[in-house]
Amino acid sequence: MARKVIITCAVTGAIHTPSMSKALPVTPQEIADAAVDAAEAGAAIVHLHARNPKTGQPDQSPEAFEPFLKIIKQRSNCVINLTTGGSPTMTVDERVRPAAVYKPEVASLNMGSMNFAFFGMLNRFKSFEQDWELKHLQNKDIVFRNTFADIEYVLNTLSGSGTRFEFECYDTAHLYNLNYFLEQGLVKPPLFVQTVFGLQGGTGAHPEDVLHMKRTADRLFGDKFVWSVLGAGRNQLPIAAMAAAMGGNIRVGLEDSLWAAPGRMAASNAEQVTLARKIIEGLGLEIATPDEAREILDLKGGDKLEV
Repeated sequence: MARKVIITCAVTGAIHTPSMSKALPVTPQEIADAAVDAAEAGAAIVHLHARNPKTGQPDQSPEAFEPFLKIIKQRSNCVINLTTGGSPTMTVDERVRPAAVYKPEVASLNMGSMNFAFFGMLNRFKSFEQDWELKHLQNKDIVFRNTFADIEYVLNTLSGSGTRFEFECYDTAHLYNLNYFLEQGLVKPPLFVQTVFGLQGGTGAHPEDVLHMKRTADRLFGDKFVWSVLGAGRNQLPIAAMAAAMGGNIRVGLEDSLWAAPGRMAASNAEQVTLARKIIEGLGLEIATPDEAREILDLKGGDKLEV
């Protein structure tokens, strides 16, 4: 297959809060519509979290995922990727439950513990409708726990499901952690490696950071991995452009950034996918369809989602 670029869209996440953007999907119908619209704009994969439809708080109960999973499966052929990251304040047992119940084609898996900070967003966002939002953002005491035991627990919980993983790596140590699990035979190629840049607590978003992560992954994994990038906030599209030119794939979405351009918030997840697609096609490349992404990542097929 000629090189095709996989676009992933992470439509809502657990970082941004509803008061920050009216475009952020909260209810099951909003999340479903956002995912389908992103897929129609060119996203092969949709990465999904759930929220309380009244407050907008992250909700990792399987019951919260079911309504939008049913709609997306009925309306789209896109690859469904369920988070096992949930929110950094949740236990690993809470975080893995939706993927354990629904057995998606892909589940995210964070590859190491780290400080996780949202408080920098308070420099821009000052007014909040829900009491929980400010408390969520002010917290300077979050350690996002992903120990070797936690990672192994997720791998073992999903080992019989045929689910493959989006390995989220926030610094080079996480790449080495992934290499440990590869050497132990607990994960198998092709590894879908999502390198994350510009989130406070993780590696930066300088071009040298991107190059260093890519060089490290090349050295550790050779031809056994599929590389993708996630740029947080204003870094989303510059990192995407750099990675696409270097042979990588792209993740966008309102989970990672609320912006479409300097000073202009994105109107939707689909707008961000469209902007990413323009970068890809401007480089003379083509986007991967969902079925092409399935072939590239060796996925089990969308009909295997148990919902």
